Amino acid sequence: MTAATLEPVNTPTSLPATTPAPVTTSANPLRPANIVWFEIPVADLDRATRFYEAIFALQLVENPHFPGLRVFPYDRPAISGCLFAHGPTPTLDGTVVYLNCDGQLDAVLKRAQAAGGKILEEVAQLPAGLGWTAQIRDSEGNRVGLHSATA
Repeated sequence: MTAATLEPVNTPTSLPATTPAPVTTSANPLRPANIVWFEIPVADLDRATRFYEAIFALQLVENPHFPGLRVFPYDRPAISGCLFAHGPTPTLDGTVVYLNCDGQLDAVLKRAQAAGGKILEEVAQLPAGLGWTAQIRDSEGNRVGLHSATA
């Protein structure tokens, strides 16, 4: 089958009548975004914790009920995630999570290199005023994106 003969899938016109419409973010005030949590796989939780605490100048949250995680601090309703020691293998391939470093992109990149990370993609400006990004390899071998809305 060639690409020209493929039919659209999961578009509003191709969904069965019994399929509910997708939930919009404005209709769900408790969850104003579609992305609500992320997990960054790590081989060595203590090493990864030191790396992320050093580059973001913050302290990850440890919970004794969840010994294999360290959570990025946040205030609700913000989105957060964690370092996760009991998950998939760290990798440079796959989904890239972009972490916020508004106004601090250059400083975070310098701290990442000092902490043993490697810059994989230099700072690039996104179109239409969407900010600036860069990508690093973290202490565990993951590709992680960095984003700043401001220069």
